[in-house]
Amino acid sequence: MTNLAERRCVPCEGGVAPLSRAAAEEVLQRLDENWQLAVDAQSIQREFRFRDFLRTMSFVNALAHIANIEDHHPDLELGYNYCRVRFTTHAIQGLSENDFICAAKIDQLPLA
Repeated sequence: MTNLAERRCVPCEGGVAPLSRAAAEEVLQRLDENWQLAVDAQSIQREFRFRDFLRTMSFVNALAHIANIEDHHPDLELGYNYCRVRFTTHAIQGLSENDFICAAKIDQLPLA
């Protein structure tokens, strides 16, 4: 099985069905245990905690770089020492493999 973090996102312009809850739960097992599937199974989210604002923003900038390269962008909520990341594929109003690929890449970022 290919490591999600080694894969690249494929452009999604709609016209395909989002992952079912069962499929999303299966792929979710390949991510860090802190990622959570939303109740409606249309998104995944995780909260990251940091010591201070500079570390938070450094993480956000690294995350933005990944999102830009993959052309797949999360919704973010951030503050002094936290960043909440939510992935969904807006074009299909649910989850695609792209969401999990980006989450896996973010899991590889240093959190110091």
